[in-house]
Amino acid sequence: MSTTTAATPAATTGPIDTRSALRLITCGSVDDGKSTLIGRLLVDSKAVLQDHLAGVQRHGQTDLALLTDGLSAEREQGITIDVAYRYFSTEARKFIIGDAPGHEQYTRNMVTAASSADAAVVLVDATKLAWSDAGLSLLPQTRRHSLLLKLLRVPSVVFAVNKLDAVEDSAMAFRHIEKALRAFAAQAGIPVTAVVPVSALKGWNVVDTSEEANWCGYSGPTLLQILEGLPVTPADSTLPFAFAVQWVEKFSSSADTSQGRRVFWGRVATGGVQPGQPVRIMPNGQTAVVAQVLNHVRHPQAVLAGHSAGIVLDREVDVSRGDWLLAVEENDSPATLTSSRDLRATVAWLDDETLVPGRVYWALHGHRWVKAKIKRIVHRLDIHTLVEEDATQLEPNAIGHIELSLQEPLVTLPFVRSRTLGSLVLVDTASHRTSGALLVH
Repeated sequence: MSTTTAATPAATTGPIDTRSALRLITCGSVDDGKSTLIGRLLVDSKAVLQDHLAGVQRHGQTDLALLTDGLSAEREQGITIDVAYRYFSTEARKFIIGDAPGHEQYTRNMVTAASSADAAVVLVDATKLAWSDAGLSLLPQTRRHSLLLKLLRVPSVVFAVNKLDAVEDSAMAFRHIEKALRAFAAQAGIPVTAVVPVSALKGWNVVDTSEEANWCGYSGPTLLQILEGLPVTPADSTLPFAFAVQWVEKFSSSADTSQGRRVFWGRVATGGVQPGQPVRIMPNGQTAVVAQVLNHVRHPQAVLAGHSAGIVLDREVDVSRGDWLLAVEENDSPATLTSSRDLRATVAWLDDETLVPGRVYWALHGHRWVKAKIKRIVHRLDIHTLVEEDATQLEPNAIGHIELSLQEPLVTLPFVRSRTLGSLVLVDTASHRTSGALLVH
């Protein structure tokens, strides 16, 4: 009999933050009940007004999925196409929740939402699986989304087994599905925070416990209770300072010659910044000293990773949108941050056109655009067997390892060390479609 409870989150430096708003997404295969689950969270946590509920009626009954499926095409087809964000709060904390589409052709939308998520709820539809078989196989999109969550370093992954109220033996179904999920997660190296049985339609184990005591042989916390205890992603404040310039503001006039006349705005990617700190501007390589640091409301103060800042340097230096300000050590070299034109990376291929060596794309890193040429496809990951196979191309929604050459050097860190410095986006030079998500090795 299963008594699954929330597992201890992965170790982080410093105390676990459960007071900040938690950014989470729901993902999984098509029609697993993701939109309905979010609707249930909103309704049962009293985050939806009565007049809003009255507007999502279908055939005389409340259709919870309509609370997130806002596009007309989504309502007509009964599917989720784009990521819909909703905000709600409980007495314990605030939440920002994204409903990611389950269709394979919209995997790029799921990757976009997961790239900044603190947690993910992967829904599994019990009625789609051979639940009476102890060796059942999971759906391909369930496996693909789970692998992408691991690649994108989403810290907390919760599997929610849905629609167990619609099977004959809910306890057996949950036991077999949980076994399959944990076996797959162990093989893929995916840390599982919890596996919980739910009925999004009836609301069992979502916000409130099920009507049946010990339903499915589960006596652990509800899904909402698990989410309330999850940590937010810790900022990369222990790494050397790095800052991508997003906007350059010029003072109207200034008689102060001890500093430059421009403020460079953006978000601190790693480390922290304070007055008196030496920095190097990339890619031109010039150095300067930070004269003033402003927070997001223009108050002078030091700013740490994850927060917006305005930086004024001690002299006029050529800095534009897309440039990086980096920490400089005493020996006048970037502190463990080096630039390179050659990268090895894992790619989640999102374009409709196949990826082949020799193609040139735009690569976006921070706010900087550079041309990138695909040198070699090292291998492709089989999402069913998790075997790395030799490959000469990557089909849409495939995951693989590639080597690429950049027209200009970029300052990066491995993605396992920094989500910001270790991630790039490939964009088709002709269609301007998002083609791939790159995670630097």
